[in-house]
Amino acid sequence: MSDALARPAATGASAPPRANAVVAVLALAGIVVSLMQTLVIPIVPELPKLLDASASNTAWAVTATLLAASVATPVVGRLGDMFGKRRMLLVSIVLLVSGSVVCALADSLVPMIIGRGLQGLAAAVVPLGISIMRDALPADRLAGSTALMSASLGVGGALGLPAAAFIADKWDWHLLFWTSAALGALAFLLVLMVVPESKVRTGGRFDLVGSIGLSAGLVSLLLAVSKGGDWGWTSATTLGLGIGSVVILLAWGRWELKARQPLVDLRTTARPQVLFTNLASVALGFSMFAMSLVLPQLLQLPEATGYGLGKSMLAVGLVLAPQGLVMMAMSAVSAAITKAKGPKLTLMIGALIVASGYALNIVLMSEVWHLVLVSCIIGAGIGFTYGAMPALIMGAVPASETAAANSLNTLMRSLGTSFASALAGVILAQMTTDFGGFALPSENGFKVVMAIGAGAALLAFLFASFIPKHRATQPAADGPAENKEVVAAKA
Repeated sequence: MSDALARPAATGASAPPRANAVVAVLALAGIVVSLMQTLVIPIVPELPKLLDASASNTAWAVTATLLAASVATPVVGRLGDMFGKRRMLLVSIVLLVSGSVVCALADSLVPMIIGRGLQGLAAAVVPLGISIMRDALPADRLAGSTALMSASLGVGGALGLPAAAFIADKWDWHLLFWTSAALGALAFLLVLMVVPESKVRTGGRFDLVGSIGLSAGLVSLLLAVSKGGDWGWTSATTLGLGIGSVVILLAWGRWELKARQPLVDLRTTARPQVLFTNLASVALGFSMFAMSLVLPQLLQLPEATGYGLGKSMLAVGLVLAPQGLVMMAMSAVSAAITKAKGPKLTLMIGALIVASGYALNIVLMSEVWHLVLVSCIIGAGIGFTYGAMPALIMGAVPASETAAANSLNTLMRSLGTSFASALAGVILAQMTTDFGGFALPSENGFKVVMAIGAGAALLAFLFASFIPKHRATQPAADGPAENKEVVAAKA
């Protein structure tokens, strides 16, 4: 393991005697937050009736979470570096609980959108948890713990879907959000009791202009990508938002390069180890979400189509649930390879496993066990990659910038999933078959999406191959960031 990964044991808080408890609580917090991504999926088709609104308007219950998460992730990560990672972790969980309660009390569209937006603001919990681990755990525990924390994103999503489908099927849909609020409250209490606050902080003044610029650019971009299919890809609104996002982000980048204390240190981000890890993250986020779009539809389409399996949403959740368990198990294997050979190799292996899973899915998609096997293979690859990426990021940035750097990496994955949703939506809308007067996605359409998912994973492998092998790309121990820590400690 690199010196940069080992350094926090000396510069941060001393390792707590309850290291196992810290890891377990942080992983639980990550799983709880990831549940919000799948919580609403079983009731999406019913939302127009439940909220007395049109389908296009109820889609904002999903879009609001995406937009809020894109804004919160980099901003909260930076605030964590400045004012305390545990403190911002607790704030994020409070926002999750608040949003869950608002949704649980909602019977109309506006409160639901507000609540889902508040839930999205909690998206920084996982990168904050990884950053706390860097500061609080001994070096020999770091690789395995961060791999588990990173995998909690997929674990919560995979396990949450069958649970959410079961609750929605058996009881009132509001119980989904009361359950989320209760789990969030439990996570808050456990973090408060078990997780220590880090002494590694940058201090200084928050870059308000930079945060507004990044938020405006990301929201414009994601609105264009996520709503372009509804508005029309060549409509004035979609094109205006797309062009506006490019202009805003270019202006934001210029501001960040000149700012004394930028929201995102673009010079650090441009280091090859960080740059190519983030590019691989975009590709992997794209690849992972392609599976989430294809497999549920294949399972739920009528058997009479010749390729659909005619299963319920609960069955879909049960088919995809083993993927979460495999992902969790692979996080330990990922950590072992990272310790022995380095995170670069782990990332490359994971990308190849994901690509092989998609390739297998192209020829095996006619039986339920085929899709269980495919989802587990892809889940294993994701477990490898999600464990390696935090190690690569932390090996290239100072301890005082860990939360911001991990948050940016998480954001890159989210951008990848957004692009996947848009592209797959276009493909499946164009490649259709007639079924009883309805246009359904064709079998070849699904195969094309899976082939693109495999290609995205191979692209991630290519990006990972450019990550430097040597420590030369990592920050010097006596660099400016270390001086910031000294100043913060004195303050």
